[in-house]
Amino acid sequence: MLVHPWDSAEDDEWRAWLAGRDFGQLIAGGRDRDLPVVVPTHFVFDGERTVWLHLARPNPVWEPLEERPRALLTVIDDYTYIPSDWNTAPGGAVERGVPTSYYATVQLACDVRVVDDPAEKAAILDRQLAHFEPGSARLPVAAEEDPDRRLMPGIRGLELTVTGVRAKFKYGGNKDAAHVREIAGRLEERGTRADIAARQHALRRR
Repeated sequence: MLVHPWDSAEDDEWRAWLAGRDFGQLIAGGRDRDLPVVVPTHFVFDGERTVWLHLARPNPVWEPLEERPRALLTVIDDYTYIPSDWNTAPGGAVERGVPTSYYATVQLACDVRVVDDPAEKAAILDRQLAHFEPGSARLPVAAEEDPDRRLMPGIRGLELTVTGVRAKFKYGGNKDAAHVREIAGRLEERGTRADIAARQHALRRR
């Protein structure tokens, strides 16, 4: 991923952004494969260096992870299209304008540990339930009691240890402040959910 200096994000910025997100794509390349395996998935991040999730046992991701226990977890959000006329510098030729995209993304490079121990899998599931269903009536996962015991062999857990981060917040950081404010105004007028989020990022990062 290309990250220009004006698009790069400090730790505090990307951590705060990622704290509000829990769905991304797990990418496992294995060794000598034509293409990596890409798995859309929910996950739980501790905010520091550990990610937990689980996947079905028939998932094709296990083979490449066994070949090479490394993966990339990528999350992208707050993306929107900036039309060519919006993106043209003041006084420029609108008819020759160049459009662009605004977006935020965080890519976590990770060492991978596959979890098959029933008690450890139960702990991962409990961690996810606490995150996604706080206050739920669902009892803690019981690895030794039915029906959980019967279901447990159908999944495998993953513990990812973050070894590197690339974060990009592409919101017109290479433009002058007045032009960014103009684009932000147009985003507010268009008013989609992503437009509003992109507008906030663009103004905040000036």
